[in-house]
Amino acid sequence: MYKPSTKAAWVGRTDSQDGTSGLRWHQVIRFLNLTDAFPPVATGEVAFALLGFCCDEGVSRNLGRPGAAEGPAALRKAMAPFAHHLPDHVQLYDAGDVICTNNNLGEAQEQLGRKIALLLKHGYRPLVLGGGHEIAYGHYLGLEQAASGKSLGILNFDAHFDLRSYAQQPSSGTPFLQIADRSKAHGDDFRYEVIGLQEYGNTRILFQTADRLRVKYTFAEEVQLHNLPDLTNRLNQFLATVDKVYLTIDLDVFVAGYAPGVSAVNALGLQPEVVLALLKAVAQSGKLLSIDVAELNPSFDIDNRTAKLGAGILYQIITNWSKV
Repeated sequence: MYKPSTKAAWVGRTDSQDGTSGLRWHQVIRFLNLTDAFPPVATGEVAFALLGFCCDEGVSRNLGRPGAAEGPAALRKAMAPFAHHLPDHVQLYDAGDVICTNNNLGEAQEQLGRKIALLLKHGYRPLVLGGGHEIAYGHYLGLEQAASGKSLGILNFDAHFDLRSYAQQPSSGTPFLQIADRSKAHGDDFRYEVIGLQEYGNTRILFQTADRLRVKYTFAEEVQLHNLPDLTNRLNQFLATVDKVYLTIDLDVFVAGYAPGVSAVNALGLQPEVVLALLKAVAQSGKLLSIDVAELNPSFDIDNRTAKLGAGILYQIITNWSKV
């Protein structure tokens, strides 16, 4: 099911005495209804489109903590009061939500793919708000057409490979194996890199699958600020092998103190500073095609820490991507 967004999702402080110099995101956000005809992005304009994926059916199937279906609403609430510093030619749009109904994960993923493909066709830069990491397969379905004839790389900041078998049923733990198999069936290369991996969170069969598929990965203990030059070099090597990049950020990659509200909490996760430095490099590379933020679970959040972290990441990506 698809539901357009409304102004009711965007509320916050208003400093009317400051005029246009005191604007916040909730005052400048525009709205797209993807069931109606909408215009392409105008020449010279950069347009970001937020699209929610209200689904945690994959998390439930993966025996995780349900609640991520409420993630898009929490991210919007955290972004609404952001101060508006974007130049005039950069516009923010809310394109509504894809909602998983009747536990029909496949239908929700297919609809997500259609909406993302439509946004890309019209020149918008999608920022997809999760939702469980089953978002990744639906997201990829929407990127296939836009990346046709080009090499597409997938960069995943995550504690997990999410390469589990989907022989019994797809879940939040299977999307990248689904993508690998779909890529192979279409004669495309599978270029996938994971940053922030936790050895204890991935079984031997997952490492064997990753090796078979030639997946590149960096363990969490290596992702430290003092290693940033080496990490940046490795990231640039990956970027050099692809024409376009799909960036996906699973919030469970971060240490629990920063991200308690996730489907699978991480006691030994990453610090935001080093991740933000790497994300900035991706956003400014000129190769970023689309991104999503996954696994925010407001039911377990503390003081909205995880929602604010996810929102802050999106703020930084939009700020840096808008310059390209």
